[in-house]
Amino acid sequence: MKITLRSLNLQGLSDKKKESLLSAIYIGSVFIVFALVYYIHIADNLWEGLIDFFTSLTLATVPTTGISLPAPANPAAHINLYTAAFHFTVGLGFLEIVILLLRVGLLHSSVSRIAETIENIVFWLGTSYLILAYLMNMTLQGEWFIFWAGLILIFGLALIARAFVLLTKR
Repeated sequence: MKITLRSLNLQGLSDKKKESLLSAIYIGSVFIVFALVYYIHIADNLWEGLIDFFTSLTLATVPTTGISLPAPANPAAHINLYTAAFHFTVGLGFLEIVILLLRVGLLHSSVSRIAETIENIVFWLGTSYLILAYLMNMTLQGEWFIFWAGLILIFGLALIARAFVLLTKR
């Protein structure tokens, strides 16, 4: 049996129902990504690694400031956890790309919904890059704070990407 756009009969659905359907697909897919990452890293004792990570947090001074913030005592000891986080963020980034394709090609979503999805793509794939670039190669506690500064930067870039898409609406 061949499934076509006509056989799905999405044209008969209201925009609100289409968005609800896509939200349900998205939430279910996030749980699938989470389960897959957990399954892939089950041999790494991911749960124990998460507990070890939080119990290893100490107050560390942010370089060139007098501010102390939580950071892992030995950042390099949590590579398995960082790897799982990397896989999760890459999975969510690719999921967002699929959602974008569905929004543009199948559902013809509003520009604001498309902009939101592009924002999410930039955030999740940007975060995965930061995890790969900083956390998985971290040896110094100060690099922990560079990661968080980068995450703030990625969040700003994601908001700017959303704004540019919304500007196309005008």
